[in-house]
Amino acid sequence: MNAPRFHRRATTALVGALVGAAAGILLVTAAGALAVKVGGVPAALGIGVPTLSGAVVGAFLTPGNSRSNPR
Repeated sequence: MNAPRFHRRATTALVGALVGAAAGILLVTAAGALAVKVGGVPAALGIGVPTLSGAVVGAFLTPGNSRSNPR
């Protein structure tokens, strides 16, 4: 039985947001390792922007909408 369309979009948006947050955390950690100090605003942007981007990508790229040709 297929899940409702909204449920799939919400799930992929959540997964995208989690992946984006992980990428942002790695970005801020790397910047902190290279710089002496990372302030609150750059750290928030470094985590928030990838999180939001991941959620948007996850919402629009739902499973089953691929153009690939499975063999």
